[in-house]
Amino acid sequence: MSEKEIVFCKSGGCTAKLGAGVLEHILERLPKGKKDENLLVGYDSKDDAAVYRLNEHQAVVQTLDFFPPMVEDPYIFGKIAATNALSDIYAMGGEVKTALNIVCFPESMDLNILGKILQGGAEKVQEAGGSLAGGHSIADSDVKYGLSVTGVVDPEKIWENNGAKPGDCLILTKRLGVGILCAANRVNQAPKGAMEQVIASMTTLNRKASEIGRKYPVHACTDVTGFGFLGHLHEMMDGRHSCKIYADRLPVFDGAESCAEEFLLTAAGQKNRNHLEQYVWFENVSFGMEEVLYDPQTSGGLLFAVPGEVAEELRGELREAGLPAEIVGKVMAREDIEIQVAGRK
Repeated sequence: MSEKEIVFCKSGGCTAKLGAGVLEHILERLPKGKKDENLLVGYDSKDDAAVYRLNEHQAVVQTLDFFPPMVEDPYIFGKIAATNALSDIYAMGGEVKTALNIVCFPESMDLNILGKILQGGAEKVQEAGGSLAGGHSIADSDVKYGLSVTGVVDPEKIWENNGAKPGDCLILTKRLGVGILCAANRVNQAPKGAMEQVIASMTTLNRKASEIGRKYPVHACTDVTGFGFLGHLHEMMDGRHSCKIYADRLPVFDGAESCAEEFLLTAAGQKNRNHLEQYVWFENVSFGMEEVLYDPQTSGGLLFAVPGEVAEELRGELREAGLPAEIVGKVMAREDIEIQVAGRK
């Protein structure tokens, strides 16, 4: 088989995730068993990774992520999938230590394709400062790849996704619009140069953003992936707070909003809208920008909630590091509307 036969799966990258509503329905019914006081973060918190305390000064961070390809080049796909999986460690404020490959691959397909996928993944693990320690593979009808990653974090310095406080500023470190532009690319409608920008973003580790963030009093952090900006923001508010988002401050890929206006969308984006629209109020926001905010991201940026007095300094340091970081909103006390998105008047 040629390499291009792995390209356009029905839903590649984080667009392949099950919808948030489906997951909530299932997870809330799982037996939780006896509470372990050393399990500091588990699946019931909707956080990015699990955290288990080993001792007073050290905890293990565990995560797992894999998905079908969304780009033509298997080597690039491997890099994207690994970058995405590694991101959950950084979103908890941790450091990457080891990773295991997760592979689904058709036995009839050229094994050189698999080799390129694994090469791309291995290089990103190495860049993250971790060690690739093994993995598991199964024969499947479609290609899927990702990592199980283990990291470490100080139990007193964990970044949970629901610790935001009223008065905090929200800072986003990567551009939005990945899912929309990948969808446009599938039908050869992506603007010239757009995919190069998207791929560069998807293969950029959140390591630098996380390291810079550790210098500041981060109240909450999450990485923006399959549930879109609004989905992960909704989890950050945790039913306890509200927030205001300034649409004109959001970093967005060139062409993403115009592609959305042409209905070059993903099914996952529509699942996100259906699940979240009861929590969101838009004012002077275009349809295209609404879709960008619901759009599932693959290997998206970190979303920080930090005290207002340090927000500009953190943004500046992130920008100096070459990241398109922006202060995109603020956290408020709980109101009737959880997420208010204000556009241009």
